Amino acid sequence: MSQRLKSDLVTRAASGEQTPTVPVWFMRQAGRSLPEYRAVRKRGSILDTIKDPQLSAEITLQPVRRYGVDAAILYSDIIVPTFAVGFGIEVVEGKGPVATVPFRSEEDLKRLRDLEPEVDTSYVIETIRILVKELDIPLIGFAGAPFTVASYLIEGGPSKTYLKTKSLMRSNPDLWHKLMDRLAKLAISSLKSQIMAGASIFQLFDSWVGVLSPAEYAEMVAPHSNAVFHALAELNVPSIHFGVGTAMLLDQIASSGCTTVGVDDRIGLDYACRITQGKVALQGNLDPANILMGKNIAIDQTKKVLLASACSPGYIFNLGHGVFPESDPQVLKAVVDFVHDQGAAIRKNAQTR
Repeated sequence: MSQRLKSDLVTRAASGEQTPTVPVWFMRQAGRSLPEYRAVRKRGSILDTIKDPQLSAEITLQPVRRYGVDAAILYSDIIVPTFAVGFGIEVVEGKGPVATVPFRSEEDLKRLRDLEPEVDTSYVIETIRILVKELDIPLIGFAGAPFTVASYLIEGGPSKTYLKTKSLMRSNPDLWHKLMDRLAKLAISSLKSQIMAGASIFQLFDSWVGVLSPAEYAEMVAPHSNAVFHALAELNVPSIHFGVGTAMLLDQIASSGCTTVGVDDRIGLDYACRITQGKVALQGNLDPANILMGKNIAIDQTKKVLLASACSPGYIFNLGHGVFPESDPQVLKAVVDFVHDQGAAIRKNAQTR
């Protein structure tokens, strides 16, 4: 199923095209910062809400109506595939994904069977089908990258050190690669089903991969993340590869097979341009903390991001990570309006200097 798009700015920019207006969307634009979200969300686990297609579609649409962003991102979670195949993982309020029995041995691979999307995640497919009928802008599908999902399964939850993850990787590389291969296949199956249902672009989130060195990333992670992009290339949709703390990994990420690299707020877009060497479009990278500092600071910092983005013909404005729950929706709306009204002119002036 394909969308009848009124605006395809995001997909055009993600394919490397310079667009007449700078497109914008925000990671975590749906959810906790919106009062309308808090009014409709089901009590209990976020997974219970995700399993309700009508409600998930409504939550996906809320920021589109409020902000006028140029893309919607599916309301879901990166652990949905592993949850759906019965690994034993939940999302705990205020903590994040938690595996009550973490991954430890070869035996645990049996808990990661192949995903059958039409059976296991039929609610995700139905949500997308509802959204495709409602939206006239691109719908972004997404999945968790193998490393980040693996870290939750191995650590048992969020971590600051990733000691258990690194220990398994280094002490038992054979098992590590088996796990990563299994998680890559889950991501491929999930993303393919999202695209076939109507998503017109996808993002692979590798939020925690910045804890690795370039050499270890190249050997232990890149082959599996790259496999996701290569497997989906035949579907001919733009793709975004995003990670946090990835300044030293950007050259490898740009060669993953994605069409766009999402850049976090720890480096400048001009630096990212030099590293990626025009191989990909760029997305990012306003520090989400600036939204908490009020409209004036947020707009001032947005202008700096736009100036730094001038080096990249294909460009999507976004945050350097997700929207904070405390964010003022009015400030986010002001940023969207500023990017739409002045973003292209700011970039053009910077390009002609």
